[in-house]
Amino acid sequence: MDREQELREIREAIDAGRRTLQYLYQAREQLNSASGFGIADMLGFDLIGGIGKHMKFRDAQNTLEMAKRQVMVFQKELRDVSRVLDFQIDIGGFLTFADFFFDGILADIFVQSKISEAKEQVDRATWQIEQIVNDLFRMEREMCGI
Repeated sequence: MDREQELREIREAIDAGRRTLQYLYQAREQLNSASGFGIADMLGFDLIGGIGKHMKFRDAQNTLEMAKRQVMVFQKELRDVSRVLDFQIDIGGFLTFADFFFDGILADIFVQSKISEAKEQVDRATWQIEQIVNDLFRMEREMCGI
């Protein structure tokens, strides 16, 4: 494979990583919002807090599902890069970062703890993907002689 093809594969992986990060950043914001509404719910603003919490949580779940699909695209692009440059990265754990469900849970405190856990998982996945994307940028610069 020629140098131009190698650069193309790296750039495709960078783009896939950036799209993944966009979903993760959006999910984190939605989880923060759900957490805020959850606190309002615990403080006695049941109608506003409860409805807002569930709406924002549902938004976060949908965004995390999109992020999961994008992680699979990112993995594929990373495999292309590793074939070209013998570049090894293990991101298998990323597919489980959003495996949480709240259906049927009644206790507000329990829901808040689950939202906090989800935020931590999103933060870990975000950090790891940011590191991988930074490594890809470094590889791109090296190949371009920058």
